[in-house]
Amino acid sequence: MAQTRERSTRDAAARQAEVGAYMKNTPWTVGSAENFGRIRLSRSFYMRDFLHSEIASIEGMANLPDDPELAVAAGRGLCEHLLEPLQATFGRVSVRSAYRSPEVNAFGCRHRLSCASNQKNLARHIWDRRDRLGMGAVTSVVLPWLVDRMEQGVTWQAMAWWIHDHLPYSELQFFPKLGAFNIGWHEVPKRTIYSFIVPRGFLTKPGFPNHAGTHDAFYRAFPRLKRHRR
Repeated sequence: MAQTRERSTRDAAARQAEVGAYMKNTPWTVGSAENFGRIRLSRSFYMRDFLHSEIASIEGMANLPDDPELAVAAGRGLCEHLLEPLQATFGRVSVRSAYRSPEVNAFGCRHRLSCASNQKNLARHIWDRRDRLGMGAVTSVVLPWLVDRMEQGVTWQAMAWWIHDHLPYSELQFFPKLGAFNIGWHEVPKRTIYSFIVPRGFLTKPGFPNHAGTHDAFYRAFPRLKRHRR
């Protein structure tokens, strides 16, 4: 037990030293951006997996954080608590829209490119900014497992309720294409599920009569939650 605690302490110190090389508000270089992308967020995911942005690519912006340490901490919460168990249970998690710098997100909002305002995206897609409750991170994902089964009649609600019953998510938003959904982790989880699929609206949130209890009738054919190895 003592050896396990000691190893955990050493690992945490190593991770802190790794991120500490990137000072808040320090200008980026190609080399520092490459090294930042190599930071491991969890067993399967690295920072680079979450930095691609079509807006940044087309408009010539650097989609990199002003506060790298906060972005990494939030990303690790997202990966360890949500993405790793999803991937262990359902197979590959395909990351779509994840981290956005304030500049990239503001441009997307201003030009109506499916981005909410910066204020609404604090501790969501803007990982390196806390909201009034603390730290958080959101990514949009596609699960090929779900894509294949939706073609056979499985509903997005089934996946929503499975996540609700098994994982410490903060928010979910489901979209019409590819069964894609936003999944968010937060220090203070909201536990809300919303759909942009007609009819739009909340599937559940605190105070709804369906929020508590189990919902396994919706996902009886789904696999059991698998615990990932760290």
